[in-house]
Amino acid sequence: MENKYFTSGELKVNNRAFLFGDAVKVSFFVRNAKLIMDEECYFFLMASMRKMRMNIPLTYTLEFFQSLFQKDVIEGKEIENGIINFQVYRNQDELTLAKSSVSYFYEVNEVEDVLNVHSRPLELDLIKEINVNNNLLSNIRVHSPENIYGGIYAQENDLDDVILLNPNKRIARTTSGNLLFLEGNVIKVPKQTEGAYISPLMENFVTFLHKNNLADIQEHEIIAFESQKAEEILLISDEKGIFSVGKIRNKTFESSRFSKMVESWRNSF
Repeated sequence: MENKYFTSGELKVNNRAFLFGDAVKVSFFVRNAKLIMDEECYFFLMASMRKMRMNIPLTYTLEFFQSLFQKDVIEGKEIENGIINFQVYRNQDELTLAKSSVSYFYEVNEVEDVLNVHSRPLELDLIKEINVNNNLLSNIRVHSPENIYGGIYAQENDLDDVILLNPNKRIARTTSGNLLFLEGNVIKVPKQTEGAYISPLMENFVTFLHKNNLADIQEHEIIAFESQKAEEILLISDEKGIFSVGKIRNKTFESSRFSKMVESWRNSF
């Protein structure tokens, strides 16, 4: 793991990510020493900053990020395959927050191939003590105490992750990403209005499946019990990668069909 930190002005406590969680996060992907899906990730970053009413610098162009990651990550750190978790945070240096400057921080996690399904299936469970909202900001990666609580709950109960519900007791997402449920030829995906993350990685995958008639993609409102009806479940996390779900409570799941779909997708790059 390699960290890169940038700020401007004198060193002082003006980092609102540290003080208030005032930041947004987006992942960029390096595969075979090249950025992939960089436009989708860039536009998601811009949309996330707008939703948080951040002052977007004129220098934050697609070319800026392409050059930054090419020079510092691919060439500088010789990263061939990795996930760049990029965070923009607001400084506290103007009278109004909307006019305050922003800075960025990122870390690079090397992976074998971001488009591979991780070899070990995950074990999940539902968590009912907390839920996640389903408003405008629920779909972007901002500070979420629910993720922290859920992650600790998973560790304490020997789980890999937990399924988070929205206030209507329907499936929103996990602490790290989105779930896709395969039943027959249909892949059900929780709607973004249910609290699911916007995910360039997942959207690229389901778009490929739709264009090639490999599955019928349907956005749904999914009650918790429906997770037990699926034949296979895939977890796609922009932050961590792609995982098959092997078990939820006493129900086990196969992974062969999703694995073949992901392989076809990977071969298309």
